Amino acid sequence: MGEIDDAIERADREGFTRQPPKTLQARINFLIKQLKTTKAVAAEIGVSQRSVERYRKGERKHPPQAIAERIDAAVRARWQPQVRKRRRKQAARTGITVETRARFGYTAPIGTTDDGRFRRLTVRLPAYYAQRLFDARDAGATDQQMRQIIAEGFKDIYFQDGGARAMGLSDVTLNDIDYLDLDY
Repeated sequence: MGEIDDAIERADREGFTRQPPKTLQARINFLIKQLKTTKAVAAEIGVSQRSVERYRKGERKHPPQAIAERIDAAVRARWQPQVRKRRRKQAARTGITVETRARFGYTAPIGTTDDGRFRRLTVRLPAYYAQRLFDARDAGATDQQMRQIIAEGFKDIYFQDGGARAMGLSDVTLNDIDYLDLDY
Protein backbone atom coordinates (compact mmCIF):
# COMPACT_ATOMS: atom_id res chain seq x y z
CA MET A 1 0.00 0.00 0.00
CA GLY A 2 1.09 3.53 -0.66
CA GLU A 3 0.98 6.60 1.52
CA ILE A 4 -2.38 7.76 0.16
CA ASP A 5 -3.96 4.31 0.64
CA ASP A 6 -2.68 4.27 4.22
CA ALA A 7 -4.13 7.73 4.87
CA ILE A 8 -7.53 6.66 3.52
CA GLU A 9 -7.43 3.52 5.70
CA ARG A 10 -6.60 5.60 8.79
CA ALA A 11 -9.47 7.98 8.02
CA ASP A 12 -11.80 5.00 7.61
CA ARG A 13 -10.72 3.53 10.96
CA GLU A 14 -11.36 6.84 12.71
CA GLY A 15 -14.96 6.59 11.58
CA PHE A 16 -15.69 3.22 13.18
CA THR A 17 -18.67 3.45 15.50
CA ARG A 18 -17.61 0.24 17.24
CA GLN A 19 -14.16 -1.22 17.66
CA PRO A 20 -13.31 -4.44 15.80
CA PRO A 21 -13.02 -7.69 17.80
CA LYS A 22 -10.00 -7.73 20.10
CA THR A 23 -9.26 -11.39 20.83
CA LEU A 24 -7.80 -13.75 18.27
CA GLN A 25 -10.73 -16.13 18.64
CA ALA A 26 -13.28 -13.35 18.10
CA ARG A 27 -11.38 -12.08 15.04
CA ILE A 28 -11.25 -15.55 13.49
CA ASN A 29 -14.96 -16.07 14.19
CA PHE A 30 -15.71 -12.72 12.55
CA LEU A 31 -13.68 -13.68 9.46
CA ILE A 32 -15.43 -17.06 9.25
CA LYS A 33 -18.78 -15.30 9.43
CA GLN A 34 -17.71 -12.96 6.63
CA LEU A 35 -15.95 -15.48 4.37
CA LYS A 36 -18.26 -18.45 5.19
CA THR A 37 -15.61 -21.21 5.50
CA THR A 38 -12.43 -21.91 7.40
CA LYS A 39 -10.80 -22.77 4.09
CA ALA A 40 -11.53 -19.27 2.73
CA VAL A 41 -10.17 -17.67 5.92
CA ALA A 42 -7.03 -19.82 5.66
CA ALA A 43 -6.48 -18.69 2.07
CA GLU A 44 -7.04 -15.05 3.06
CA ILE A 45 -4.50 -15.00 5.89
CA GLY A 46 -2.02 -17.48 4.42
CA VAL A 47 -2.18 -20.36 6.90
CA SER A 48 -3.53 -23.90 6.82
CA GLN A 49 -7.19 -24.65 7.37
CA ARG A 50 -6.23 -26.63 10.47
CA SER A 51 -4.49 -23.56 11.94
CA VAL A 52 -7.67 -21.55 11.47
CA GLU A 53 -9.62 -24.27 13.26
CA ARG A 54 -7.10 -24.18 16.15
CA TYR A 55 -7.39 -20.38 16.39
CA ARG A 56 -11.18 -20.69 16.35
CA LYS A 57 -11.28 -23.25 19.16
CA GLY A 58 -8.72 -21.35 21.23
CA GLU A 59 -6.13 -24.16 21.03
CA ARG A 60 -3.62 -21.65 19.61
CA LYS A 61 -3.74 -18.17 21.04
CA HIS A 62 -0.54 -16.54 19.82
CA PRO A 63 0.09 -16.67 16.07
CA PRO A 64 3.39 -15.41 14.65
CA GLN A 65 3.54 -11.62 14.30
CA ALA A 66 3.20 -11.64 10.49
CA ILE A 67 0.08 -13.80 10.64
CA ALA A 68 -1.40 -11.72 13.47
CA GLU A 69 -0.93 -8.62 11.29
CA ARG A 70 -2.65 -10.31 8.33
CA ILE A 71 -5.57 -11.34 10.55
CA ASP A 72 -5.85 -7.77 11.86
CA ALA A 73 -5.75 -6.32 8.33
CA ALA A 74 -8.38 -8.79 7.07
CA VAL A 75 -10.72 -7.95 9.95
CA ARG A 76 -10.28 -4.18 9.58
CA ALA A 77 -10.85 -4.37 5.82
CA ARG A 78 -14.25 -6.00 6.40
CA TRP A 79 -15.28 -4.16 9.55
CA GLN A 80 -18.33 -1.87 9.30
CA PRO A 81 -18.55 -1.54 5.51
CA GLN A 82 -21.76 0.51 5.72
CA VAL A 83 -20.12 3.06 8.02
CA ARG A 84 -17.20 3.40 5.59
CA LYS A 85 -19.54 3.71 2.63
CA ARG A 86 -21.64 6.38 4.35
CA ARG A 87 -18.59 8.43 5.37
CA ARG A 88 -17.07 8.28 1.88
CA LYS A 89 -20.38 9.26 0.33
CA GLN A 90 -20.55 12.26 2.66
CA ALA A 91 -16.94 13.19 1.87
CA ALA A 92 -17.76 13.03 -1.84
CA ARG A 93 -20.48 15.64 -1.15
CA THR A 94 -18.63 17.88 1.31
CA GLY A 95 -14.91 17.41 0.60
CA ILE A 96 -11.89 16.17 2.53
CA THR A 97 -9.22 17.82 4.64
CA VAL A 98 -5.67 16.95 3.68
CA GLU A 99 -2.87 17.66 6.12
CA THR A 100 0.65 17.05 4.90
CA ARG A 101 4.26 18.00 5.14
CA ALA A 102 5.84 17.40 1.78
CA ARG A 103 8.01 18.92 -0.90
CA PHE A 104 5.89 20.77 -3.42
CA GLY A 105 7.33 21.47 -6.83
CA TYR A 106 5.67 23.37 -9.65
CA THR A 107 6.18 24.99 -12.99
CA ALA A 108 5.88 28.77 -12.81
CA PRO A 109 6.24 31.63 -15.30
CA ILE A 110 9.68 33.09 -16.09
CA GLY A 111 10.79 35.59 -13.49
CA THR A 112 9.22 33.77 -10.57
CA THR A 113 10.68 31.05 -8.40
CA ASP A 114 9.73 27.49 -9.10
CA ASP A 115 12.07 25.92 -6.54
CA GLY A 116 10.35 23.09 -4.76
CA ARG A 117 10.38 23.31 -0.98
CA PHE A 118 8.91 21.59 2.05
CA ARG A 119 5.61 22.99 3.20
CA ARG A 120 3.25 21.98 5.96
CA LEU A 121 -0.26 22.46 4.68
CA THR A 122 -3.76 21.72 5.90
CA VAL A 123 -6.24 22.34 3.11
CA ARG A 124 -9.92 21.48 2.72
CA LEU A 125 -10.31 20.08 -0.79
CA PRO A 126 -13.77 20.34 -2.34
CA ALA A 127 -16.03 17.38 -3.03
CA TYR A 128 -14.84 17.12 -6.63
CA TYR A 129 -11.33 16.10 -5.53
CA ALA A 130 -12.64 13.74 -2.83
CA GLN A 131 -14.80 11.95 -5.41
CA ARG A 132 -11.90 11.73 -7.86
CA LEU A 133 -9.62 10.35 -5.14
CA PHE A 134 -12.11 7.65 -4.07
CA ASP A 135 -12.91 6.73 -7.67
CA ALA A 136 -9.21 6.44 -8.51
CA ARG A 137 -8.58 4.25 -5.46
CA ASP A 138 -11.52 1.98 -6.31
CA ALA A 139 -10.21 1.69 -9.87
CA GLY A 140 -6.81 0.52 -8.58
CA ALA A 141 -4.86 3.72 -9.20
CA THR A 142 -1.24 3.87 -8.13
CA ASP A 143 -0.08 5.99 -5.22
CA GLN A 144 1.52 8.40 -7.70
CA GLN A 145 -1.79 8.90 -9.54
CA MET A 146 -3.59 9.62 -6.27
CA ARG A 147 -0.80 12.04 -5.26
CA GLN A 148 -1.41 13.89 -8.50
CA ILE A 149 -5.11 14.31 -7.70
CA ILE A 150 -4.22 15.79 -4.31
CA ALA A 151 -1.54 18.00 -5.91
CA GLU A 152 -4.10 19.34 -8.41
CA GLY A 153 -6.42 20.12 -5.51
CA PHE A 154 -3.64 22.00 -3.69
CA LYS A 155 -2.83 23.90 -6.87
CA ASP A 156 -6.43 24.99 -7.34
CA ILE A 157 -7.36 25.73 -3.71
CA TYR A 158 -4.10 26.73 -2.00
CA PHE A 159 -1.69 28.04 -4.61
CA GLN A 160 -4.19 29.66 -6.98
CA ASP A 161 -6.81 30.43 -4.32
CA GLY A 162 -9.65 29.26 -6.55
CA GLY A 163 -8.53 31.43 -9.46
CA ALA A 164 -7.70 34.61 -7.54
CA ARG A 165 -3.89 34.43 -7.91
CA ALA A 166 -0.92 32.62 -9.46
CA MET A 167 -2.78 31.85 -12.66
CA GLY A 168 0.47 31.09 -14.51
CA LEU A 169 1.26 28.26 -12.11
CA SER A 170 1.05 24.80 -13.61
CA ASP A 171 2.08 21.22 -12.91
CA VAL A 172 2.16 21.17 -9.12
CA THR A 173 3.79 17.99 -7.84
CA LEU A 174 3.74 16.39 -4.42
CA ASN A 175 7.09 14.75 -3.58
CA ASP A 176 9.03 13.53 -0.55
CA ILE A 177 5.99 13.16 1.70
CA ASP A 178 7.01 13.41 5.33
CA TYR A 179 3.46 12.62 6.46
CA LEU A 180 0.00 12.82 4.97
CA ASP A 181 -3.31 12.57 6.80
CA LEU A 182 -6.87 12.71 5.49
CA ASP A 183 -9.99 13.62 7.40
CA TYR A 184 -13.54 13.31 6.17
